[in-house]
Amino acid sequence: MADFRTHFTASTMVGVGCAVLGHTQGIPLIPCILGGGLCAVAGILPDLDSDSGVPFRESVAFVSAFVPLLLIQRFQHLGWSRETIVLAAALIYIGIRFGVAEIFRRYTVHRGMWHSIPAAASVGLLTFLITDDQNVRLRLFWAACAVIGFVTHLVLDEVYSVNFLGVRLKKSFGTALKFWTNRGIWPNVSTYGKLAILAALAWGDPMLMEHVHERFPDSPRTANQRETIPAPPIQRDGGGLLR
Repeated sequence: MADFRTHFTASTMVGVGCAVLGHTQGIPLIPCILGGGLCAVAGILPDLDSDSGVPFRESVAFVSAFVPLLLIQRFQHLGWSRETIVLAAALIYIGIRFGVAEIFRRYTVHRGMWHSIPAAASVGLLTFLITDDQNVRLRLFWAACAVIGFVTHLVLDEVYSVNFLGVRLKKSFGTALKFWTNRGIWPNVSTYGKLAILAALAWGDPMLMEHVHERFPDSPRTANQRETIPAPPIQRDGGGLLR
């Protein structure tokens, strides 16, 4: 099994590649660097189900510090004062460090559904929802970087599940890069249920909807958007009949 340093090094190198690729596609340098950082941090997120030890401790520390930073711009758009933002960031840090971490410790098992493709998709959707920028393209880029970093961890786990010297598979092969688990139906239902909720929230994001309708003017609109479309004027003929 790859250790924490190997996972972080690999996801960081992939993150550098994501940053370079994004910059070649016209994305500004600073957002590209942030995308590379998201990829690096996401590369250690699967180890949140390790329960204890260095992987769990370091993963929690990174996430606790990184999430409040991502939310700062959203707080600023809400018009919050500097003091309020600092307080909110501190509360989020405490909530993740001692709340979310405890949930993972109690209700996840190593190489369970947190090590899976739908979990990677959920991380991407969470990244999209947490970040805040008028340019939806940047948010999608950051979400993609997070997914790539998470999947990098899963791929590396599968690579380390193969004993190349003896050309044989270890028992852990197939437990990381998967779509479902055989440990019961509830982990699968729970994982895909969370994924569906996050997908619905992301699809309902006003900025994403505006971006979609700019690209595809004939796409369906939400109820709120339909209310803003003026109704066609009512025409009457000379006898007062509607037509």
